[in-house]
Amino acid sequence: MGAGFFPDIQPKIEFDPELTLVFLILGISVTLMGSIIPAWEAANARPAQALKSGSEALSMTQLNKPWAATACIILALIFTQLPPIAELPLFGYFAVALLLIGGIAWMPTLAKLFFSLLLKLVNRDSRNVLTLLVLARLSNASHQAAIALGGVLASFSLMVAMAIMVASFRLSIEHWLDHILPADVYVRTELRQDIIGFTRPEQVALANASGIKRIDFIYSQQISLDPSRPSVTLFARPIDKNDPGSVLPLTDDVLPTETLANSDAIPIWVSEAMVDLYDFRVGKQIEFPLGKAPHKYIVAGVWRDYGRQFGAIQMRLSDYQAVSGEFHVNEAAIWLTDDISTQQMMNTLSALPFGEALVFWQPNEIRSLSLKIFDRSFAVTYLLEIIAVLVGLLGVAASFSAQVLTRKKEFGILRHMGLTRRQIIRMLTLEGGFLTSFGITIGFILGGSISLILIFIVNPQSFHWTMQLHIPWSWLALMIISLLFSAALTAFIVGKSAVARQMVQSVKEDW
Repeated sequence: MGAGFFPDIQPKIEFDPELTLVFLILGISVTLMGSIIPAWEAANARPAQALKSGSEALSMTQLNKPWAATACIILALIFTQLPPIAELPLFGYFAVALLLIGGIAWMPTLAKLFFSLLLKLVNRDSRNVLTLLVLARLSNASHQAAIALGGVLASFSLMVAMAIMVASFRLSIEHWLDHILPADVYVRTELRQDIIGFTRPEQVALANASGIKRIDFIYSQQISLDPSRPSVTLFARPIDKNDPGSVLPLTDDVLPTETLANSDAIPIWVSEAMVDLYDFRVGKQIEFPLGKAPHKYIVAGVWRDYGRQFGAIQMRLSDYQAVSGEFHVNEAAIWLTDDISTQQMMNTLSALPFGEALVFWQPNEIRSLSLKIFDRSFAVTYLLEIIAVLVGLLGVAASFSAQVLTRKKEFGILRHMGLTRRQIIRMLTLEGGFLTSFGITIGFILGGSISLILIFIVNPQSFHWTMQLHIPWSWLALMIISLLFSAALTAFIVGKSAVARQMVQSVKEDW
């Protein structure tokens, strides 16, 4: 996903007829399933009653099933507490789907309660006739309002959920990069014949270079703990046993200092993936292949790692050298004095006898590249969010258009009562604004709930890492304003086309 691991591979478009046919069948099947109940109701309708004006409201009353919506939401809450299946958050996905279904099914009841309460508040000002007409209809025909809101609710709630999840992930990565890249410059070597990393004399030469305030040597290697899983990365670096959080981005899951001091085992700090995949819980004593003789290790804490989802272990460099007898290191983190720049230090180190093999990295370059890769990888989600909103607006337009056709007698009566075409258009625009505002409110609550499932359940169960919650208020405010304006404009256009007909004559048709 843009990380640069496969720069020579060019993507190609491939067409899979069998898979395309499967999705075609699924799409048609969903459409047919959505048509079964309305078709069944139409086939079993009583002709005499169906011919009467207002009979369409009878079938819509069956949409009011708050018990079904409540059952879906309760079941979703139960699913959030269940473990993954085959390391996949299937119950988390089911919980998201049930929240969407329950939220949409709850709309008639919620709309009736909300608009009835709003009508009582506005009713004190009897001069605002158009607002009273709009709220009176929305509170008494909440089922039609729920139909109009279905698309907006689904699209906007998913947009909110994805926006919060992506923003939380990006902010967490920014904080993580700031924590794991505290030095001014990082240096490592290319492979030189059979030498990997820095030898002990080379480490001394690096440490004695002028302008260095502090230098930490780091060693890393891949170790296998389970043949059926990918290798785990082992890091050895200087870590303060009493303050490991100064080096590692620890979570709240840390072994107490007193317990660690009384243990004769070698302390290690594991990533969140090690807890999920290998059950390396804090305080657990374990053994893994390192060195010639077996040693006991104790898990002293858990740290966040967004770079290796298959697990990583950190230990003190002195402990690793004592256990393995290996004194090579792969990397050096260098802090500079105030009187020397990064470029001067790189020139100084390049002048060393082994300077031609050195590769330098600056933290700001690593941070910029990492965030650029992240933004490139998730750019498509922002496009999908906009498309989702457009789909919701199309649903509003289609619903309003269908309802306008069934409300032509209502408009005719309003014209007979003295309302002008412009006032009816304003009334429909207000109706679209009220409906969209209510849908946005419920969609924000629903989307926020879904984002919590994505952040705290789906992501940890899928990728074995946690993140900080962050709400992108500015982005959401921009989308809310755009959605409100677009929905009101859609209602205005539909209403304008509706009153263009001779609605006054429609009241003559009555059964």
